[in-house]
Amino acid sequence: MRLHVPIRLRWSDLDAYAHVNNAEMLRLLEEARIQAFWSNDEPESTASTAGESTAVLDGRPGAATLTLIARLEIEYLAPIPYLRSPIDIQLWIGKLGGASLDVCYEVYGPAGQDSARLYARATTTIVLVDAATERPRKINELERAAWTPYLEPAITFTRK
Repeated sequence: MRLHVPIRLRWSDLDAYAHVNNAEMLRLLEEARIQAFWSNDEPESTASTAGESTAVLDGRPGAATLTLIARLEIEYLAPIPYLRSPIDIQLWIGKLGGASLDVCYEVYGPAGQDSARLYARATTTIVLVDAATERPRKINELERAAWTPYLEPAITFTRK
């Protein structure tokens, strides 16, 4: 099972070649990851369609757990032009370890279109770190229960 997070492009995401800049792609993935996994203080969030069951990380300043990026790999498959409808970023867990998880992404054209194009795929390794000790901490039962339904095979990149 995958999470589908719609993300709107901004005009400033484009570069001189009139497509989404490679560095901005990382920001789009970050935005999808935050919407999918970070809890929201709002009673009814309209920002996330990922579902409350996956939003179990506290991303506020002073949170007990930090989520640090240990590794990121991205494969660009086609340039993304400016699109008025939100792109569809699909997320799933490729690996659920002791203190880390691999979040996999596929970036498609707007959801609901007959031929949604695959523009990029990526994997981010996230390490959960105790903010007080600055040491990795184990994934707890609540997190594991929230993320296990989204376990799928990890991305196999074209070139290694």
